[in-house]
Amino acid sequence: MADRQTSRRTFLQLGGAGAASLFCTIGGEEVDLSKRGAVDRADAAAARVPRPPAARAFKQELPRPTPAPGGAYREYWIQARSAGWTIVPTGRDDWHGRKIGGKTSFRAYLYQEMTPGFAEPKGGLNMPGPTLYAEVGDVLVVHFRNADTKLRQAVTMHPHGVRYNPEYDGAYMGKYTRAGGFVAPGEEFTYFWECIPDAVGAWPYHDHGPNHTLNTFRGLFGAIVINDRGAKVPDVNYTLMLHQLTPPITGLNRAFQCINGRAFAGNTPTLKAKAGQDVAIHVFGMDSNFHDFHMHGHRWRDTGGAPTDTTTVGPSETITARFTEDNPGRWLYHCHVFSHQDEGMAGWYDVEA
Repeated sequence: MADRQTSRRTFLQLGGAGAASLFCTIGGEEVDLSKRGAVDRADAAAARVPRPPAARAFKQELPRPTPAPGGAYREYWIQARSAGWTIVPTGRDDWHGRKIGGKTSFRAYLYQEMTPGFAEPKGGLNMPGPTLYAEVGDVLVVHFRNADTKLRQAVTMHPHGVRYNPEYDGAYMGKYTRAGGFVAPGEEFTYFWECIPDAVGAWPYHDHGPNHTLNTFRGLFGAIVINDRGAKVPDVNYTLMLHQLTPPITGLNRAFQCINGRAFAGNTPTLKAKAGQDVAIHVFGMDSNFHDFHMHGHRWRDTGGAPTDTTTVGPSETITARFTEDNPGRWLYHCHVFSHQDEGMAGWYDVEA
């Protein structure tokens, strides 16, 4: 899309992401998300996408995975729905003691954990969606329901890191789409994902339906954490998604650099730990930009074993900062891309002695 033009204002709203990140193709229709009303046009285009022939009826053509010896089925019930979301609920930046003026609410698209059988919500609507936990040898069984009644489009759950066959990919692929890649409003589908040894780590999941770019940008994402069988689980586990919410997506007058759908300290997650605890902070890049994670007063080892206090994450990449807490106090954590930290990508880490 190099021949497309974008204004300086739009480019800055994107946080420097560039024009290409604003185009998406939905059922053969190209939508320029930088234009006014584009989100509504994208939703309308997604609602018109017909069900692919191969997705009209689920046929178990490939073997359904089963747990390895010693493993178990780890069962989750997840629904997707749109809902109002406030990016700066306190209306303030607690770091700099300033008021954040203007509107900060928009219609997000979120995954919500439910009790078995989708009987009732297990928790509130959050961004990101629930973190799914398992061990090597387990099979994640994710019962998914498209519960949205407003946007009228197919959505899915597509995982990274775990093993699955094409039945459970959760990706829209045009005429090659399987049933799990097109879950229409009111429908349900169950995914089976294997937790093999190579799956150890933290991974994202997200919508990969016909309108996946827009829906991921506005909140349809979450995390999967896989541990070695019998490995020590950290005393403190946090999941942080670094992403931006821009005017083309939200309809608001400014861009927000977010952590878990919130912007500015006091709104973003306040992490808590105690001296002596084993702490793991899983950090994801969940937009089209590169970010990094920096925490004051602390160090951890990178994948090469070298000490670090700032680690880069790109789109859908993950790093885990794991350390034994030994430095009580109130600390900042933030993205060290300066324009990102100043536009909201920062938070507090409180450590008790």
